[in-house]
Amino acid sequence: MLVETIHGILRGLLLVPLTGQTHANQIGVGVGSLLILVISILTIKWIKAVRISELLTVGMIWVLLTLAFEVGLGYAVGGRDRVSMDYDLRQGGLMPLGLLIMLFSPLVARRIRN
Repeated sequence: MLVETIHGILRGLLLVPLTGQTHANQIGVGVGSLLILVISILTIKWIKAVRISELLTVGMIWVLLTLAFEVGLGYAVGGRDRVSMDYDLRQGGLMPLGLLIMLFSPLVARRIRN
């Protein structure tokens, strides 16, 4: 969450003024997904999950914790509309895709590291 928080702050400071909020968020999902995958690759041996069920459980825990953090912070800072925009594919929100990548990142990381 620390890396994603820093990523979000930098996105807001550097990218939003150039592209607008929606496009910055869309770019941010791609960059954030890449960051999560890199972190997964670097930490997967430390996590010690090996079986597919364990790897998917780790990914699911990450997704649930991210959702709790994002929704809680989103409501505190930007309200319901801000949160729904990020998660609504029809409005250009790509967070569901980012969460899907997060779910499978431990599995992908384990395969890359093996």
